[in-house]
Amino acid sequence: MRLCFLVEEHYRRDGMPLDVARQLTAWGHRVDVLRPGDSLLAVSEAVRAGSHDAWVLKTVSGGPGLTLLEAAAAVGLTTVNDVRSIRGVRDKALASVIARTRGLPVPVTYAAARWERLAEIPVAEYPLVVKPADGSSGRAVHLVPSPDHLLDLGPALAGEGLLIAQPYVPNSGTDLKVYCVDGELFATERSSPLHPGQGVRERQVPLPAEVARIAAQVGEVFGLDLYGVDVLLGPDGPVVVDVNDFPSFRQVPDAVARVARAVLRLARSGTAVTVPGGLVPAEQSFAYGELGAAL
Repeated sequence: MRLCFLVEEHYRRDGMPLDVARQLTAWGHRVDVLRPGDSLLAVSEAVRAGSHDAWVLKTVSGGPGLTLLEAAAAVGLTTVNDVRSIRGVRDKALASVIARTRGLPVPVTYAAARWERLAEIPVAEYPLVVKPADGSSGRAVHLVPSPDHLLDLGPALAGEGLLIAQPYVPNSGTDLKVYCVDGELFATERSSPLHPGQGVRERQVPLPAEVARIAAQVGEVFGLDLYGVDVLLGPDGPVVVDVNDFPSFRQVPDAVARVARAVLRLARSGTAVTVPGGLVPAEQSFAYGELGAAL
């Protein structure tokens, strides 16, 4: 098969997904790697059917790679994950609406284009977690214990674009990260970015049945095949606080080979997308022009 990986500068030295691309090459497949953050591309000519079976995206939120992936999908090409599903989780404000509407345990979410408007959130909702709606990799995530602290954070929040705020979920300071690789679920625990002093060693842990059910439901709701779910074990049960498309899959056994096999299956069969009424298969079609250099 022929595949095109879109890898932004933030991940150009990451094992995931470049090790996956190398694995696919070792298996005899042709893999081209395009770095949209450091390339001049004639997009109107590049995005055309014929020379790749699928495109795979690994970018930061808001990066230029998503535009290229959307262009491919717009002309009927297969993308991994389905690009419409990616958009649904990259915008955290949109993701919170979709998740709560479909019954996932997600905190009440406030959104404001100007940080000053967050001061209108009732005091009873504090402490808050505030972060950019297009944030990724833990960027600009703040625990705000009181309205006075919000005022102190103002300069740091200015310029971050649309912000979201959620009531803080009391927890042990350890995050549970659940990875899904084409239907298989794996749980890891790690220190929360809000409690960096906990010193928890990142490791694989048993997956509680209730968390497994919620993680599987996330995939169904958003139409994702390769994804991660951040879960907090709060006093009222598990709470979903973030969803990531194509995460790092750290601590997943044999992650590179598992992800590589999933990419091949999805490239061959098409991905799934959530629409009103449930999951339906996306078109099974093939991707486009000569891009980048093969690994």
